[in-house]
Amino acid sequence: MRLTAHQSDRLAALVFQWAGWLSVVVLFGIFAMLVWNGAKAFTDISLAEFFFGTVWNPAAFGEARYGILPLVASTLLVTTGAMLMAVPLGIGTAAYLAEVAPPRVYNALKPAIELLAGVPSVAIGFIGITVVAPAIAKIFGLSNGLNALNGSVLLAVMALPTIITVAEDAIRAVPQSFREASFALGANRPVTLWRVTLPAAMSGILAAVMLGLGRALGETMTVLMAAGNASAFPSGFFAPVRTMTAAIAIELGETAQGTTHYFSLFAVGAVLFGISLLVNILSEKIARRFRYKI
Repeated sequence: MRLTAHQSDRLAALVFQWAGWLSVVVLFGIFAMLVWNGAKAFTDISLAEFFFGTVWNPAAFGEARYGILPLVASTLLVTTGAMLMAVPLGIGTAAYLAEVAPPRVYNALKPAIELLAGVPSVAIGFIGITVVAPAIAKIFGLSNGLNALNGSVLLAVMALPTIITVAEDAIRAVPQSFREASFALGANRPVTLWRVTLPAAMSGILAAVMLGLGRALGETMTVLMAAGNASAFPSGFFAPVRTMTAAIAIELGETAQGTTHYFSLFAVGAVLFGISLLVNILSEKIARRFRYKI
C-alpha cells in the first residue's frame, strides 16, 4: 500500500518524535543507573566525607579514603586553564574567519580546524607526553612536564574547534546592517568588530564557550595520559593531577565489583554527569536566546 504525502510526513514526524523521546529515556536511564549504584557507596561512606573529604585513596589497606574534593578541584583546575587559553584564541580565530580572512585563507583554515576536531584523544595525549610535556619541563625548569598545565594545553586544543565553529556562526549571523550603520558613523573595521559585531553576537559566543567547556570537562584519555594522574589535592598548574574522568577510567577496571570502591566510582560518575548536564543546559539556554535575538 502506497502512502500519501501527508501520511509520509506524519510517519516521519512520528519516527523523529519517538527518536527524541528515546534519547531522553536513555539519558535518564544512564543517570538513574549512576545514582542507583552510587547510592550504595554511602552505606559505608558518609556524605560529608565523600563531598568534603580532601583525600582520595581507596586503595589504602584498612584506611581507605573517599573524599571527592581532590578530583573535583583537579577537574576544575585543568578545565579552567584550558578555557583561559581556548576562549580568547577561539573567539579571535572565529572573528578573523568571519570578518577578515580572504576566501583563499578561509578555504584553507576552515577544513583544517574541522579536521582538528576529529583527531583521536589518544593521539593528542601521546603528543602531550612526547612533545608538550618535555617542552613544559624545559621552559619552567621542572623534572616532569606531566602536570595540570600540560592537560590544560591539550584540552584547549581539543576545545578550539567547537568554540571556533559555533562562534563563527554567531558572528556571521549578525545582520550586515549593523556593520553598515557603524561604518556610516565613521568607525573602521576593528572598531566595528569590537564595539558592534562581537556584542551583537555575544549570546552565541557564550554558547560556544559553554559547549567548549563541556567538551573539555568530559575528556578522559588525554588528561589520563598527560596530566600526571596523581590523586592528591592540586597545589597549582605545575602539580600532577587526576580528574574525575581519569579516576573512573583508570580505577573502575581494576576494582572488584560490589565493593565500596566500586560503588564510589559510580557516585563520582553521577557527580560528573550532573556537572556536565548543568553545563549543557546552560549552553542550550544561551544558544536558544541567541537564536531568537537576531
